[in-house]
Amino acid sequence: MKRLFNYLFITIYILSSNTSYADTGKLLAGTSKINITPLTNQPIHDSVYARSLVLDVSGQRIAFVSVDLPIFTSERVEQICKEKYHISKVVLCSSHNHAAPLVDNKITFALNSPFQAFYEDQVIKVVGDAVVHLFPAKIAAGKSTFPQLGFNRLIVREDGRAKESWIGDAHYRVENPERIPFGPVDPEVGVLKITDLQDNPRALMMNYAMHADVVCFNYEVSADYPGVAARKVEEAFDNKLNCLFVNGGGGNIESLMISPRRSGPTDPVKTDYAPMERTGELLAWEVSRLARNIVMPADAQTDIKYKIDSLHFIGRHDTKKEFNVHLITMLINKSISLAICPGEMFVQFQLDWKDKMKLAAANGFLFGYCWSGGKWPGYIADVRSAALGGYGADGGNVIQVGAGETIMVKHLQNYYELTGLMQP
Repeated sequence: MKRLFNYLFITIYILSSNTSYADTGKLLAGTSKINITPLTNQPIHDSVYARSLVLDVSGQRIAFVSVDLPIFTSERVEQICKEKYHISKVVLCSSHNHAAPLVDNKITFALNSPFQAFYEDQVIKVVGDAVVHLFPAKIAAGKSTFPQLGFNRLIVREDGRAKESWIGDAHYRVENPERIPFGPVDPEVGVLKITDLQDNPRALMMNYAMHADVVCFNYEVSADYPGVAARKVEEAFDNKLNCLFVNGGGGNIESLMISPRRSGPTDPVKTDYAPMERTGELLAWEVSRLARNIVMPADAQTDIKYKIDSLHFIGRHDTKKEFNVHLITMLINKSISLAICPGEMFVQFQLDWKDKMKLAAANGFLFGYCWSGGKWPGYIADVRSAALGGYGADGGNVIQVGAGETIMVKHLQNYYELTGLMQP
């Protein structure tokens, strides 16, 4: 296996093209599911889970793990899975759930949760179980457009600037109760389908771009709508498969159906879980229908190529801050392209990536909130959104303007290198 190391130093950022992998052969896949709800004093409405999918071609293994957590990164998981299970790369896909176990009754997106060691142990177990149960497999993908479940929560106001949906004004009400479908959004759901050689579905990866905060500030443990969707998809297939939720460019996308927020754990007002259930049901229906219609390849021979890169950026406001952003560009069977990104990518990047992949005659997916190393970059806004402003676009600890465009250009370059059209 060739490993290519090139380092290019640029004034604004450092680009290090790290490693390329390419294998063609018989695909082995393994999948597992584990409860990651820690011991907590909080009420538990529904448990949070980790679901794993390991893909192995010629001994080269990559593991995807979807977790019902706000943000989850772990160098320990990466290291142990590499040493114990010979995993070349681990991709930790956070649903960005806002109802995961709280810390001191507060939602935390900190990376030093007191439950971190427990989460890590459970994730290592779920990867190991997938490896133990590897089976000869095939992989295919598809997409489906359906009425949007979300809206763009950075709403442009009369002065030309954008404000987040939870700020009302003389024109728009707080939290968009009329469910006005502000845009842009991506109305597509994507599915990667993994079957055995008899085409029996064994795992699905559903890719949908929307914040998982329908029941934010509920002060109870819940996996939110991704948990409902995953569970109902699994039930639709008689619980004979695992369904991994992978968020997309959902950094600025909010659910049209939302539960009123509570003021605290002692608030007598109870959380209404009906919007969460309905949102998950609608997504699950589309995913299940789409998955059944995806035709598997006749040949079990599988081609997987991917490139691992890191891009280094500074902060937008605090130029002393540095962000080491790791990304993976993957090409499966020369027709399925994955742009795997950490942080909260804005939806415009997903829309642009899909358009470029259509031009390239490929089925393009953007996997957001996916850590594969480096520092978690937080929100990554497109230039226009950064100019208009609003939460995640210009305030707080945000990355430098143009970082997202640079990330996606690198993905595009990598894609064409993986196809062989872009010469070294």
